[in-house]
Amino acid sequence: MTANRDAALSSHRHPGCAQRPRTPTFASSSQRRSAFGFDDGNFPGLGERSHAPGSRLGARRRAKTARGLRGHRQRGAGAGLSRPGSARAPSPPRPGGPENPGGVLSVELPGLLAQLARSFALLLPVYALGYLGLSFSWVLLALALLAWCRRSRGLKALRLCRALALLEDEERVVRLGVRACDLPAWVHFPDTERAEWLNKTVKHMWPFICQFIEKLFRETIEPAVRGANTHLSTFSFTKVDVGQQPLRINGVKVYTENVDKRQIILDLQISFVGNCEIDLEIKRYFCRAGVKSIQIHGTMRVILEPLIGDMPLVGALSIFFLRKPLLEINWTGLTNLLDVPGLNGLSDTIILDIISNYLVLPNRITVPLVSEVQIAQLRFPVPKGVLRIHFIEAQDLQGKDTYLKGLVKGKSDPYGIIRVGNQIFQSRVIKENLSPKWNEVYEALVYEHPGQELEIELFDEDPDKDDFLGSLMIDLIEVEKERLLDEWFTLDEVPKGKLHLRLEWLTLMPNASNLDKVLTDIKADKDQANDGLSSALLILYLDSARNLPSGKKISSNPNPVVQMSVGHKAQESKIRYKTNEPVWEENFTFFIHNPKRQDLEVEVRDEQHQCSLGNLKVPLSQLLTSEDMTVSQRFQLSNSGPNSTIKMKIALRVLHLEKRERPPDHQHSAQVKRPSVSKEGRKTSIKSHMSGSPGPGGSNTAPSTPVIGGSDKPGMEEKAQPPEAGPQGLHDLGRSSSSLLASPGHISVKEPTPSIASDISLPIATQELRQRLRQLENGTTLGQSPLGQIQLTIRHSSQRNKLIVVVHACRNLIAFSEDGSDPYVRMYLLPDKRRSGRRKTHVSKKTLNPVFDQSFDFSVSLPEVQRRTLDVAVKNSGGFLSKDKGLLGKVLVALASEELAKGWTQWYDLTEDGTRPQAMT
Repeated sequence: MTANRDAALSSHRHPGCAQRPRTPTFASSSQRRSAFGFDDGNFPGLGERSHAPGSRLGARRRAKTARGLRGHRQRGAGAGLSRPGSARAPSPPRPGGPENPGGVLSVELPGLLAQLARSFALLLPVYALGYLGLSFSWVLLALALLAWCRRSRGLKALRLCRALALLEDEERVVRLGVRACDLPAWVHFPDTERAEWLNKTVKHMWPFICQFIEKLFRETIEPAVRGANTHLSTFSFTKVDVGQQPLRINGVKVYTENVDKRQIILDLQISFVGNCEIDLEIKRYFCRAGVKSIQIHGTMRVILEPLIGDMPLVGALSIFFLRKPLLEINWTGLTNLLDVPGLNGLSDTIILDIISNYLVLPNRITVPLVSEVQIAQLRFPVPKGVLRIHFIEAQDLQGKDTYLKGLVKGKSDPYGIIRVGNQIFQSRVIKENLSPKWNEVYEALVYEHPGQELEIELFDEDPDKDDFLGSLMIDLIEVEKERLLDEWFTLDEVPKGKLHLRLEWLTLMPNASNLDKVLTDIKADKDQANDGLSSALLILYLDSARNLPSGKKISSNPNPVVQMSVGHKAQESKIRYKTNEPVWEENFTFFIHNPKRQDLEVEVRDEQHQCSLGNLKVPLSQLLTSEDMTVSQRFQLSNSGPNSTIKMKIALRVLHLEKRERPPDHQHSAQVKRPSVSKEGRKTSIKSHMSGSPGPGGSNTAPSTPVIGGSDKPGMEEKAQPPEAGPQGLHDLGRSSSSLLASPGHISVKEPTPSIASDISLPIATQELRQRLRQLENGTTLGQSPLGQIQLTIRHSSQRNKLIVVVHACRNLIAFSEDGSDPYVRMYLLPDKRRSGRRKTHVSKKTLNPVFDQSFDFSVSLPEVQRRTLDVAVKNSGGFLSKDKGLLGKVLVALASEELAKGWTQWYDLTEDGTRPQAMT
């Protein structure tokens, strides 16, 4: 019976007592009762009656005693009592005790509100779907987007962990196994040193570097952000922690050949994988965001120049990236939205563009170590040369398109991507052709040819993912030595395929002695002063401005920005906020077709009030007679204050091709081999760097020149025939291509770069329009206006100080699809092509004779507008995510007319590029 009672007591023990020390065992039931205060004296008759076998009353008493023992234990535990032989600590008071009367649970209010907010955020989309009557497919789309976002963040975290493991214990990770493309540069190339002593130095200095970065964020960046906009007046960094993991230098290369004797050039392969925490807050809007980890990989060039005979022996230190580095950021807070697929690549691209405006060639950071007089030349970098690339044709490419699940092999839709440093060009797509002919020409600036290569990759365009057709890398040092290369090159990393290129190295001449010969060679006609191949290069250093007038409000300082244009090409400086004496210190370059007939137009504008602060016109012919074809002075601004000036340094350099005679059996080693990289990484190496248009103030690192109207260059077809055998004597020089720069998260731009010598290399919209015209012609003669006409009323209002444009109607437009066209009109006042300067009409559905009757205005004065050009384009809308979008016609209206104040109403013929407008009354 005693055993049964012990079993009953243990089975009814309170669940919360499962971790308590076991009750000491006693020899008999009397000892057990006396130990807990239940002896036979307190409960008379319990000892005799409870043990009566088969007694119903005894059973009830035994059960009652067990309940009493359990209640006594619980009350003793609640009061902090301990049983004999137990060392248990007092338990916390239970709900309902004296500290929490009534048994009410204490719940934190912020936690409850956060839970309610999360529940509301989850239920609101569901309610919205039901309220709006949307399809269930939207739920599936949201779930797929959420899964994709989580997968993307997981992959980011995995890459971060791998990079941290490689930095912490490189030897162990390499022994376990690592891809060849992830190994540092010193493993592949003997001329790259490991320099582990440098990493030890950086590690020792890292805490002080972190202190400098924190001061930079709090004392420089934070006030600048607050002053940029009134809505950001409460912006602040709540935490700036760069992390304990220091920057690592994976390899150092010092150049000893083809280097000026007064400079030292070093290439540093850097990697920063940091668990940093940078948190920011805008208290006014209760907005919190931040970054929790950053990865940066790239090749940084450090130039020590000029070397001098006095201490500190080095005049200045220049730092820049040879090309855009790989960047990966993990966001926190509100910026988690940037990790959404589609936005993650866009956000990284925008940040990379900002970095490029300061740290990617030709932009650089110069740290002077001596007086300003000795390093003035460093602030005005002149390119080493210009590389003219004739992208002619390819032969015997692979057929990547297949049908019937691979049973039938088709052809390919090849196009090329060309990169020189940070300049990237893309050719047009040739449909279904294994021997495509492009006949396109591009011109690229070369600032640092040691360590730079010309990289070309061919792809087959597909709706989902483009297939790799081959690559080619050419050493620019060899091109400079040869001056001219015109031959077939064998494509690497593919079993077959050849590419025909003509490469010209153009030297920058500081005199005009060879200008007439150059103009004759490129056929610079008088009527094509803005189009075609370049004969010269204009280099402009924008220094500062003084005594600028205020904007529309006299009491406020302007936000000046400078717009510069030569012909159809325009560039813009960075914005300087709230000052009438801005300092820019920026460099710009323009390719010039005919300097005898072209002008440099400069205008200073107030970004805040969208008004002009002054303008300037410099004929380039004046530079031809200046000393060294360079002018450095303060220029007086027109239509501005009496003492308003702008300081610039302008230099003109003639592009001269020096031909050298070579023996027939001469061989070169221009083509180099790429380091072994994974096939997947090779597909995205260049395409991953193709971003959108540079941000405001970014220099034109990939200049493109308008095309020459007409046919291809004569004699090109004869040169295009391939030789019987491929080029011989191609040696493997083992140049580094830094495959770390491949970033699959970036979004490539599928728009060809305009060529500068081929009629078939216009922008993609113009190409499609010309193809559509040829299809419409089909052996017949089209009328005088094959693309239709547009009726405009243009006049300038002196009272309102605005240009007024009324778009009346269009007639006889071409049909963009079987259902007709959905036309609308888009306008720019060149050279301003910013989004704020764009004007658009409404869309007219399914009509070829739309009527708009809409009026638009541009805030511009009469003297200023007479130097502008109105860019009017008729486009097909096509709807959201539709492929039926494109150009229907274009017209460029010159506004340099004395009748502009009175105005006129005319019909204008639409053309492919707007360069040949014909007005009809």
